Amino acid sequence: MRIRTLNLLIPAAAVGCLIGGVASVAGLPAASAPPTLPQATYGPILDDFGPVYFNGEVDFATPTDRDYKAVFEVATAADEPDARSAAIESAARFLNMHAQAGVAPERLGAAVVLHGGAARYALSDEAYRSRYGTDNPNTALLRALRGVGTRIVLCGQSAASRGIAANELADTVELALSAMTAVKVLQDEGYQIVAF
Repeated sequence: MRIRTLNLLIPAAAVGCLIGGVASVAGLPAASAPPTLPQATYGPILDDFGPVYFNGEVDFATPTDRDYKAVFEVATAADEPDARSAAIESAARFLNMHAQAGVAPERLGAAVVLHGGAARYALSDEAYRSRYGTDNPNTALLRALRGVGTRIVLCGQSAASRGIAANELADTVELALSAMTAVKVLQDEGYQIVAF
C-alpha cells in the first residue's frame, strides 16, 4: 500500500491554531470563558427605551455643568419592516446615559431628523400598516421621545419623493422643507449633530 503525501507550507501561526483546535476537541483545557457583560439599565428619562451600559469608572470626564443637545440624523431603515430602529433609539440612550451620569434633565435635549429610507418611520400605524402589513414598530419609541421633549422631524423632500402625504404622518412628527433645513435650524438653536 502506498500513501501519497502532500508537501504544504503552513505558516507557524496557522499550525498553532490547528493544534489549539485539536487540543480542545481532545478534551484538553480550553481558553477561559469570556467575561460577563454588564446588564443594561434604563431611565431615568425613558424607562422602556434607550438601554445604557456602564462597566465602571471612565477616564474621559462627563461635565455635568453644560447643556447636551444632539441631533440624530436617521437615513436608513431596517431590512425588516417590523424591526425597531436602533438609530432612533440612540436618541433615547443619549438622554438616559447622560442623566445617569449626573447631567440634569433640563440640560439635555435631543432631536431626530428622518430622511431617505427612514422616512417610513414617520408614518402613523394606519399608514404604515397599509404599506408594510404591520404597525410602525417605532410608534411607542417616538411617542416616548416626544413626551420628553424630543423633536421628531421628517424631511419634506424624502416624504414627497416617496409619496408620503402629510395626513399619513404620526402625530409626533413635524414636517420640514428638507432634512438639510431642519439640521441647519436645529444647529442654530444649539443642537449638534451626533455622527457615529
